[in-house]
Amino acid sequence: MEKTSHGQQNPWRGHCLSAVRIVQRVSEKQPLRGNPYAASPVSHVPLERSATLATEEPFCRQQGDQETPQLYKDGDINLGGIFYFHSSWKNEQYSYKQKPLALQCISLNFREIQFAQTMLFAIEEINNKTDLLPGISLGYSIYDTCGSIPRSIKVALALNNGNESLSSNSDKPCTKPVQVQAIVGETSSSPSTAIATVIGPFHIPLISHFATCACLSDKTKYPSFLRTVPSDYYQSRALAHLVKHFGWTWVGAVRTNDDYGNNGMAIFKETAEQLGICLEYSVSFFRTDSTEKMQKVINTIKASTSKVIIAFVAHLDMEVLIHELSNHNLTGYQWVGSEGWISDSQFATVDKNHILDGAIGVSIPKAHVSGLREFMFDVRPLKSLNNDFYIEFWETLFNCKFKREKSDEKYKQCTGHEDLTGMENSFTDMSLMPIFNNVYKGVYAVAHALHNILGCDKTCNKQVQLDPFMILQVIRNIHFKTKEGEEVYFNEDGDPIAKYEIMHWQPRENGTLDFVTVGIYDASLQFNKQLSLQNKGLLWAQGSSKVPVSVCSEKCPPGTRKVLQKGKPVCCHDCIRCADGEISNITDAVTCVKCPPELWPNKRRDACLKKEAVFLSYDEIMGILLTTAALFGTCITAIVIFIFFRYRKTPLVRANNSELSFLLLLSLTLCFLCSLTFIGQPSKWSCMLRHTAFGIIFVLCLSCVLGKTMVVLMAFKATLPGQNMIKWFGPAQQRLSVLGFTLVQVIICILWLANSPPFPHKNLGEFKDKIILECALGSAVGFWSVLGYIGLLALLCFIFAFLARKLPDNFNEAKFITFSMLIFCAVWITFIPAYVSSPGNLNVAVEIFAILASTFGLLICIFIPKCYIMLLKPQQNTKKHIMGKVPPKSL
Repeated sequence: MEKTSHGQQNPWRGHCLSAVRIVQRVSEKQPLRGNPYAASPVSHVPLERSATLATEEPFCRQQGDQETPQLYKDGDINLGGIFYFHSSWKNEQYSYKQKPLALQCISLNFREIQFAQTMLFAIEEINNKTDLLPGISLGYSIYDTCGSIPRSIKVALALNNGNESLSSNSDKPCTKPVQVQAIVGETSSSPSTAIATVIGPFHIPLISHFATCACLSDKTKYPSFLRTVPSDYYQSRALAHLVKHFGWTWVGAVRTNDDYGNNGMAIFKETAEQLGICLEYSVSFFRTDSTEKMQKVINTIKASTSKVIIAFVAHLDMEVLIHELSNHNLTGYQWVGSEGWISDSQFATVDKNHILDGAIGVSIPKAHVSGLREFMFDVRPLKSLNNDFYIEFWETLFNCKFKREKSDEKYKQCTGHEDLTGMENSFTDMSLMPIFNNVYKGVYAVAHALHNILGCDKTCNKQVQLDPFMILQVIRNIHFKTKEGEEVYFNEDGDPIAKYEIMHWQPRENGTLDFVTVGIYDASLQFNKQLSLQNKGLLWAQGSSKVPVSVCSEKCPPGTRKVLQKGKPVCCHDCIRCADGEISNITDAVTCVKCPPELWPNKRRDACLKKEAVFLSYDEIMGILLTTAALFGTCITAIVIFIFFRYRKTPLVRANNSELSFLLLLSLTLCFLCSLTFIGQPSKWSCMLRHTAFGIIFVLCLSCVLGKTMVVLMAFKATLPGQNMIKWFGPAQQRLSVLGFTLVQVIICILWLANSPPFPHKNLGEFKDKIILECALGSAVGFWSVLGYIGLLALLCFIFAFLARKLPDNFNEAKFITFSMLIFCAVWITFIPAYVSSPGNLNVAVEIFAILASTFGLLICIFIPKCYIMLLKPQQNTKKHIMGKVPPKSL
């Protein structure tokens, strides 16, 4: 492809000057973790010179030391790569009297070299294709950042501006195009945010394979950032749902103190709170922290009560954490890991104390890139155009030294032709193939975008002026399939679809570990179907087959409710038994629910049962006693009737108005029997019958007593000279009076039944756990009218009997009627308050008792003395004796 001439005008004019100003701003910031690049080697441009440059034609001037890529190959179109081949750097003390030395990188990172090799593999594969970018060769410039954020920014600017050394008095204007059309990297989130901030204004696409911070989805801050790994927004939610699945509501958290750890843990905490999960603690650290700070992290874990630890930790920081945990032998904890380390088998070899055995977490789904393994194993230091980096890599890989002028006897000699086949180390470990696949997809996304822009078919249009902004827009809308059949595309935030595998570290009997996929999390599915997990046959921490328990408080069983403990998180609570009438039928109920009125809780208070229906039945003792009393009274009355019938012609029976006596005995029999209508389950007809029958029968009874009393009075009055009142109260009048008094009560009862009759009623308020089946009065006026009329007749009977109590007669019936009325009135006067105050079905028993007591009173007081005379004193059953003409026996 033809390169743009320096004199040609294009939208990227002035890149060098803009980049210099950005580097100036970066260099003026506070030092980042003591990095020597805090004191920037870039020389400052005076303000007055800057003003001049703003109005004049800009010129390119090299600021600071030149950055050289570790891997480089020229091509028609070049791609940039940013990886940290070294994990750290040497800390130097600076006196600020001389220019700082270049950063000295240490600790070769084979994992990052694998990522770079994957990028080279993808580029070589594309260059050999005839259906993708035919006739176009892709080149690359790949830099090592050593894990330093300032250095990441510097190499990003180098990829933008180039590294040509120009003299200070050169008049060559800064009008060249950008050096690379897209950048692949960085691996971590914090460096990616720094790089994306720097190159964002230039719209150079930055495609990361492992920077997962959700913050990078903000296109207002990072407009040119894309990634082939899902955002931590989904990973954090997946971890929260995973923890919830196993019932772990009381957990600790450890995170990397950078954008990856802090943002990821913030989203996890937010989701966890929604799911009812509490964090006992959340501590952060960075791999360069002091021993004292790491000790604080260890002490926090030791002092905790939670047995599950969420580790949102990056790869390099996890190595440091494992080392510290091993030093303190902190075993027995259940670890839940992020994709930053959970699928990396290197940790299994580092974890000698088996601290992480049984760990579970989310990982990028398994993938395969055919041919990549062979490409990795075919690396040779002498085949590379840049031997220095590969020589260092080879010497570290094989623990050897290439032949130099002075031989080093501590190391064996290597030739560069050693065979990697059969070796087992972190470079030959292909367990990170899913991440390699992300690098592979990132390179192919750029290639497909270029293919579309250049209008490639059998050939490509090399005359097209490439514009990074145009490339960025095309990449955002790209949609293709890899050779393995995997679809690649980005959403509006530049992220791929979120899908994870649930990875479990399964301990073996021989002490090794199996990395087993036990489920998936697919964010594209419905909420309740996103997590699919098979948790049978899993082995947890310390080889236990039981799922670990990690709760602040045990679950509240059904029948109780949760009450939060003051000053503690919501997961810490007490279990309080539900109050009377309330239940909870679920575990960890927040509130208890009241049972419906006709139901009542069982003993465990976890279910509502139908209340016991209570009424005066024939089966209970009270019902049996009252029934026995009523039948006994009926039998006694029947015997009295039989005696009266047998002696019906005797003077005693005839003198006491036998017709009224038999009618009274019949009514007493009915009184005893009507009490039985009050026993048994109330029904519509029994409720109407019991009160009306009782009222009418008692009025009939009292009408007979009143008639007998009037007969005695009239008979006495008839014996007085000039008095002939007996004719006004003869048998006919007696019958009519009984009929009239009874008819009044019948009319009252008819009006009561017609207006508002008694009806069956369920009394729910008398007892909490029982239903009283009773007869509601319907009209209270009707009920008290019936009782009032009975009371009126009883009062009249008492008054007339009292007036006739001293009449001169050997057998004055008025005396017995007076006494019977005293009993009757006493019973019913005490009945009213007892009836009103008796709870539940006891008021029915009180009413039956009053009926039986008053009936027995009438029967015993009026008829038993007469039966006594007829049966045991027949000599007194004569007319003379009754009339008082027989002198009493002398003592």
